[in-house]
Amino acid sequence: MKTGFRVLAWCVAALVCASTFLSWKTSRDLLPLPGSLDLGNSEVRKPRVTDRNGRLLSITRLNRWNGEITPLNEFPALLRQAFVESEDRRFYRHAGVDWRARFHALVQNVRAGHVVRGASTITEQVVRMLHPRPRTFWSRWLEGIEAARLDACFSKPEILEFYMNQVPCGHQMRGVPEAARFYFDRDPDTLNEREILALAVLVRAPSSLDLRRNPAALRKGVARLASHLLQNGRFTDDQYRRAMSARLELSRPAERVVDASHFVQHIFKTAGPELRGAGAVISSTLDADLQESVRRILRERLDALASSDVGNGAVLAVDNGSGDVLAWVSDGAPGPDSGDWIDGVSVPRQPGSTLKPFLYSLAIEMGWTPATIIDDLPLVEPVRSGLHEFKNYSRTCYGPLRLREALGNSLNTPAVRTVQFTGTARFLEWLHLLGIDSLKEPADFYGQGLALGDGEVSLFELVRAYSVLARGGLFRPLQCLAGWRGLPDRTRRIMDAKTASTIADVLSDPQARRLEFGEGHLLRFPVQTAVKTGTSSDHRDSWAVGFSSRYTVGVWMGNFDRRPTRGITGAIGPALVLRSVFAELNRYGESARLPVAAGLKRVNICAVSGLLAGPHCPQVSEIFEAGKAPVETCRLHDDFPKPPGVPAPSSTSRSGASGGDDPLRLVQPVEGLQIAVDPRIPRELQAFAFKLPKKAEASRVEWVLDGKTAGVTGGDRFVWRIARGMHRVKARVWRSESGDPVETREVSFTVR
Repeated sequence: MKTGFRVLAWCVAALVCASTFLSWKTSRDLLPLPGSLDLGNSEVRKPRVTDRNGRLLSITRLNRWNGEITPLNEFPALLRQAFVESEDRRFYRHAGVDWRARFHALVQNVRAGHVVRGASTITEQVVRMLHPRPRTFWSRWLEGIEAARLDACFSKPEILEFYMNQVPCGHQMRGVPEAARFYFDRDPDTLNEREILALAVLVRAPSSLDLRRNPAALRKGVARLASHLLQNGRFTDDQYRRAMSARLELSRPAERVVDASHFVQHIFKTAGPELRGAGAVISSTLDADLQESVRRILRERLDALASSDVGNGAVLAVDNGSGDVLAWVSDGAPGPDSGDWIDGVSVPRQPGSTLKPFLYSLAIEMGWTPATIIDDLPLVEPVRSGLHEFKNYSRTCYGPLRLREALGNSLNTPAVRTVQFTGTARFLEWLHLLGIDSLKEPADFYGQGLALGDGEVSLFELVRAYSVLARGGLFRPLQCLAGWRGLPDRTRRIMDAKTASTIADVLSDPQARRLEFGEGHLLRFPVQTAVKTGTSSDHRDSWAVGFSSRYTVGVWMGNFDRRPTRGITGAIGPALVLRSVFAELNRYGESARLPVAAGLKRVNICAVSGLLAGPHCPQVSEIFEAGKAPVETCRLHDDFPKPPGVPAPSSTSRSGASGGDDPLRLVQPVEGLQIAVDPRIPRELQAFAFKLPKKAEASRVEWVLDGKTAGVTGGDRFVWRIARGMHRVKARVWRSESGDPVETREVSFTVR
């Protein structure tokens, strides 16, 4: 007896505990209901946005709600009845949850052994829209309670109106009015009986019952719904016959609302309050036909590169004259992990070599010319407490080159030597002037790697900066609204027109890039176009940016989750998209050659030295600003055909851009360097090279380590067998046997 009592007591206690826990968890997980279901007067009601020709642009793909609200009394009575009959036959009789329907669904599901029928009421579906949750039994429990509360707080017409305007209809659409325009290009009050029934059945499973992809799947559902409406007196015999005999005349897909969701979101983020009023229509600068063509071009290229694990891309095209944005596309491979909510146009990514034209434009503003000689030789520079060896993409060094060749071939070591000349801080300030605002850290944070794309910038900023070059050095904000003309002119001059014209000439010169890209590369466009590609480290980001006399276009490819691609470079991936987009743009009118700024003249120079061409020199034609052309004639080839050495001409060179008057210093090691001993290699086989710069021209060097002579060499390099500890090293350099030595500054380093 006592044992039975204890069991009963334990059962009661367990039941009380379970009930208490259920009550507590339910109370914790329930979410508050909104104060109103009328979205027409709330901040989510956003204006409609059209392209430059009045064509509607998509706004619901990235919005939680459809802000274009149709009052319930403007829906045809048959449409309201069809949705209630199809989705929730007892809608006007239950209190939010149809327990009878739930019981019948449970019986059917148990008999079938799997879920064959749901029993969500319209009220519960509204709760699911308001409070999205994973589809679990616990979620159904919470939805039932919240549905009862919703039914108690709002009238049936209010709930039905919300549902009709916000129900998901596939293709990122919300609401019956948008589905009616998408499939039939008509408003709901003009639909016939069969079209009404098709939409009512569609919302049960928008993906599998898509009217275009799978019209046959709708037939049984439409026939069944028509029979129910006839039996319940909602249909006359004539209406039933028309519903069963009529054909669905779908509008052409090309007539649908244009997908420009990210562009529209940008407008909403940047628009003033006067443009966000309910019911307003905003006319944008976008060209809907071009938008769809560019999206198709990008999608086809991404599909072709699927095996290279590149899943996302973005394209931005603008008009140089007006600054109007003509196409704004961000796309990715379909699927749950596509990241289609991310805007590839505005998200900062590593720009690779695409910043180099701005670096060389700054150097030209500071006195260089396209003929300035820059060393393309191996370069090791300190980075924080270590050394970094800068290399070209091809791992080839070409020796001293003219600026035109260094930029055209996108070489890395000349770019680093150029930023040593301009200074990183000044280069960063220059980029800020060009509208690249994402680089928010101080110059020391980026270091000389800024010349090679360290840091992150957005495609929007990059295209805006390149449009400055296209516009002859004038900065103009990019425009997204068609009615901006008449506002104060915000154009300002950033760089000299001659500088911009010079950079444009280099980037549009196929011969300037032949060392790395070859002669017949796809960067050679039919219409003169300045083109630059870029690839970030580990092939995570690839870019191609170009401008003609009329347009500037930028293309980015990569993965939104930042995983690397399989070897995709700017020349492999985005370049073909860039070429195709310019071919599409050039269909809209004649494109002229890039303009040449007044004050530039062409001079024949030596292709090797950059000086005025002598009679035996290999000659090239180069453009110079008045007063900056070389005046000295090249004598390098006077003894032709003797194999030439390559000098560093003082009139056009800055000794490899490092300055000829710099004090002698060690290249290796640098102050604070930390060297790690490799435990996998015997200590006696591990060594480190002390180095002087090549220009030291040393005939004899004494290497002094920790106050003692470690060795004497006849050149600029000494190999030292490493030893753990803190060390100090300097070099005494004799440039001739009779002269006095020059001593470098002592450098401290550590071997761990």
